[in-house]
Amino acid sequence: MIRRFVTALFLLCAGSALAEDVTLTSLDGAVEITGEILGYDGEFYRVGTNFGELTLDATGVTCAGPGCPNLTEFVPSVQIIGAAPLADLLIPSLIEGFARQARMQVALTVADDVVRYTLLRPASGDAALHFDIRSGTTRDGIDALIAGQADLALALREVRPEERAAARRAGLGDLQETGLSLVLALDAMVAAVAPGNPVRTISPLDLGRVFSGVITNWEELGGENAPINLHLPPEGSGLSEAIADRFLSPEGLYLADGRRYANTRDLARGLASDPFGLALVSKSELDGVRALTLSSGCGHGLTASAQSVKTEDYPLTAPLFVYQPMRRLPKLGREFMAYVQGQDAQLVIRAVGFTDQALDRIALNGQGDRLANAILAAGPEVAWDEVQEMVALMRDTERLSLTIRFERGSPKPDAQSRGNIMRLARALERGQFDGQRLIFAGFSDGEGGAAANKRIAERRAEAVRDAVLSMVETADTSQVQIETIGFGEALPMACDDSDWGRRINRRVEIWLR
Repeated sequence: MIRRFVTALFLLCAGSALAEDVTLTSLDGAVEITGEILGYDGEFYRVGTNFGELTLDATGVTCAGPGCPNLTEFVPSVQIIGAAPLADLLIPSLIEGFARQARMQVALTVADDVVRYTLLRPASGDAALHFDIRSGTTRDGIDALIAGQADLALALREVRPEERAAARRAGLGDLQETGLSLVLALDAMVAAVAPGNPVRTISPLDLGRVFSGVITNWEELGGENAPINLHLPPEGSGLSEAIADRFLSPEGLYLADGRRYANTRDLARGLASDPFGLALVSKSELDGVRALTLSSGCGHGLTASAQSVKTEDYPLTAPLFVYQPMRRLPKLGREFMAYVQGQDAQLVIRAVGFTDQALDRIALNGQGDRLANAILAAGPEVAWDEVQEMVALMRDTERLSLTIRFERGSPKPDAQSRGNIMRLARALERGQFDGQRLIFAGFSDGEGGAAANKRIAERRAEAVRDAVLSMVETADTSQVQIETIGFGEALPMACDDSDWGRRINRRVEIWLR
């Protein structure tokens, strides 16, 4: 009988713990549970007991004790803490979009540092759900989540190993798992200068040297004989930590001194007025400054366009994350999380200046630069007939904007790619590719022999295909012709003379015919 009322989830308390004793009794009186109430979301009680933390359906029990909520006046809430660009702009815009879809109104109130968006029921005007948002840094959001003070954490970088471990110890689950980690939208880190700066390009390797203080003069980058003034984002921000993660830590380097800003908006304004300044800023916040093209020594140049960010062809793509613990949100909160992954939300994401994740199709005439690179790279290792075979196939296909790339030194797909695998599986379930030919095309870097690289690329394509199909639950995949092929090093996106270049080249693309 207990199974009718109790789901033992053994989760950590999060949100606002009531910390008062209650007794929950099944309607037939056969089951009675006493403990400390940890939360109530309008549907379920969470109670700390001698048996651990239990979650009980409120419709199956009565509540007695000082901690029992007033069921007639109770309004569930979702506590959201984290990175300012998401907390200040993207999440409020998505809440408003969700309210429009649900035909609800939104009421806004501000108390101290918390902005509350309340969803109002259309007929009565009664409050249905509070979204309480506190703007801060990525570190603020993840720390609050682990401490049980947030339901959703907003981050400009992926959760770090020590944070994953702390979350597990706190009973929150693995924050990298699907369902607990969601790439909400995409952005990119771009090297930026004031409009009058004559330098146009910089390599990722030189960026690392600049931010570690190895390169200190613009003359070393092809500019004037003048010192490089570093403009730095807020301490603890996702952008600041991403600089260390992407450029410094892998090389054992440390961040040099520079002018530190309280927020990224002030950073962009300060950089715009400094002719000798350099900063890494988010593509969504390029206001009054100019982005530099990322270059390498073999003729490749990469800019942060919406297309190159979606495909991760631009190497400094920055997924924007929302993390949640292994705990159910209130019903409207769950519906909101479903909404942010849908097509309507992608329009909102694009409108406020971030890169959405809607599936785009890229025809051959939109791939001229990379084809030119492939032709230039063809040589002793890559036979001309292999390039011709690849181009012949590409001529009759379109490239989907999602690409699968892998973590550094690992066969595991990176964070954005894990979401791409799920999105592709859901598209198959919707029948989006029925009657068409779906090709998983694998590519490698140029290290090793061309024949071996071709075999590696094909195995990589097969592994991604299998990962996608393992997530398909309700589709008849016999309606789609699914193939894999490996082209090895025949279509490089960057030079192989650096770790970042090799990583960009190791990928699986999805082609549609």
